[in-house]
This record gives sequence, structure tokens and C-alpha cells, in this order.
Amino acid sequence: MSFELQKDNLNEVDEHDAKCPSCGASIQFNPASGKLSCPYCGYEEEVEQPASEDEQFAKELDFKSAVAQKSFEWGKEKKVVICDACAAEMIYDALEVANVCPYCGSNHVMEAAAENSIEPNGIVPFAVTKEQANSNFRKWIKRRLFAPNEAKRSAKADAFSGVYLPYWTFDTKTRSTYTAKYGKNRTVKDKDGKTHVETDWYSTSGTYERFIDDHLVRASKRYNDRILKKVEPFETNSSLSFNKDFLHGYIAERYSVGIEEGWGQAKSEIRHQLLREIDRHIRTKHFADKVSNLQIKTDHLKVKYKYLMLPLWLSSFKYKEKIYQFMVNGQTGLVGGESPISPIKVAFAVLIGLIVTGIFYYFYSEGYI
Repeated sequence: MSFELQKDNLNEVDEHDAKCPSCGASIQFNPASGKLSCPYCGYEEEVEQPASEDEQFAKELDFKSAVAQKSFEWGKEKKVVICDACAAEMIYDALEVANVCPYCGSNHVMEAAAENSIEPNGIVPFAVTKEQANSNFRKWIKRRLFAPNEAKRSAKADAFSGVYLPYWTFDTKTRSTYTAKYGKNRTVKDKDGKTHVETDWYSTSGTYERFIDDHLVRASKRYNDRILKKVEPFETNSSLSFNKDFLHGYIAERYSVGIEEGWGQAKSEIRHQLLREIDRHIRTKHFADKVSNLQIKTDHLKVKYKYLMLPLWLSSFKYKEKIYQFMVNGQTGLVGGESPISPIKVAFAVLIGLIVTGIFYYFYSEGYI
């Protein structure tokens, strides 16, 4: 299909690029000052504040009243943005709500919600600067136990990209009914004088109530899940009301995991959390040593949600012609990622482990332990 025919399926959207009144360059949000600033002439202006203090922080919204509850599929739609600064025409994936013009460097902040999608109601602005992210990366790579010494000395991060990722948070009051068996161990002596442990089992049932606050579910499928889990969680209780000013100078995207899919994932994760908590509850209540056959049924009441944009620094480094990706939490500065492994260090660690095990076995077999 020709580009001309493809354009018939594209949507034109409004975009906004905040300009510096002094030099005309694009201004961007500066995590160090908390203001919009010009990287060229140093001009600064305050981020627009809500009209009242009550509107400053993101509010919990009623789950049942969410207008659109379908996942917005990545890549099914595109949108055209014409740069106000240089007139270049760019085609973005429909999920992107902020990006940078590759021709003149102007910041594009587009509509945060499209038809049949939900608009974000909260944001956690970047609190960690690019320089701080790089410093945290240097500390992180030096602490990698099995990383080659050369990599620790020479690893240099490529350019950092600041990204706002979409997340859902869910509040729910849970009430779980449960049944289970719990066991109490006792030591008995047989006719030969040898002791062994036997377990007496008892039945139990009850209810367990728990309020779940801001359970976090990632609403994007684009990034490395294993690395992202290393830099989570975010502190979402203090998230601010959504403000496009915080997006200037950063990449951002709309959710690709819809609210119903996100809630389904949240319920599954909450169930596993409740199983662990009820297991501990039974052990504590009955002074039990074991719990078996635990079955629960959970009702969720007064479910609330927030749709948040959360900050992340993305980068990578090269070592011996291989690229290693890493991320830095833009709120906490926590670093997670991939790093090279030294076979020599791993082999040495295994050898030490075998020596320690051998020494322990010797003393144990000789009756010293």
C-alpha cells in the first residue's frame, strides 16, 4: 500500500509545544527545579498549578463508572503531527502522547486521550535528573558482584531517554471467606528410643478482611518486564493531578492494557497476596506449624482506580560489542538492568562454595557440629 493511501487511515491531532519567550526554543520540565526551563538561555517559568488545593492530587475514580473499558491496541492506529516549529510531518503510534521532533528538537505534547480511551487523571513528575540517573547507573554497575572488572571501569551509558509509562492503580476493600487444614507438630519417641516428628491436623474456617491501597498494574506491553520489575515500585499515594506541562521534553504513551484487563491482572495478584496473608493469619491464630488445602473466595467492594503516568529513564551500554539495557526509576532513582557476567568470577564463587560445604561436612561427620 502506498504512503498516500495509508494516509487516508491516519488521524490528524492537535499538538502543543511550549516555546521559550526569550529565544524561541522548546522549554522542558526540569526535575531539579520543578519548573519549565529553556536548556539554551536558562529561562524558567512555573508549572501551572490547579485552581484549588483540593485539585492538586490525583483522585480515586469509581471503577464501574469508567466510560471506556477496552484495551487500546498498540499499532492499530497512527496519528499525524505537523511540527509548528519546522512544519515537518511526523507519524506517531496512536498510543504516544508526547515525543520530540527528530528534525528541529521541538517538544510535541498531544492529546492524552483519544476516542474510546480514558484520559490520565494523575502523574508523578520526574524527580531524578538525567545527571543523577547516570550517577546512579555508575554506582549500580560497580556493585554488580559478577560483572567483569573492566566493565565496571569502562561501562558508559548511552543517551538517556525520559519516558512516562502508563499505570493503573486499584483500591479495593476485600472480604475473603476461607477453609483450610492446619497442623501442629509434636515430637514422639518410638519403642527403640528414636524420636521423630508427627503432625496433628485440624480443620478451620473464617473470614479475612483487607483494604488494598494503590495496587499497581503496568498498562504498557512495550518494555522489558523483567527489568521494569527491578525498578518498581513507585510512590503513587502522592501522585499529582495530570498536567501536560510535566510531559514537555519527554516521551509518553497511552495505555495498551485496558482498565478491565488491568483489573483482571490486579485481582489475580491480590489473590496471591491474600493467600500468603491468610496462611500467616492461620499460623498465628492457631500457633500452627503448617497450613494445607487453603481455599478462599474473595469479594471486592468499592473498587476505585487511578490512571497515572509514571517516570522512567531508559538507556543502555555496550561491552565487548554487546548491548546491555538498563532503566532508572525517575522518582526514586532505583536502577535495574542487564550486566555482563565474568565466567572466572562465577567459577571462583562456585569453588569457594564447594570448599565451605566440604569443611562443614567434615566437621559434621566428625561430630564437631
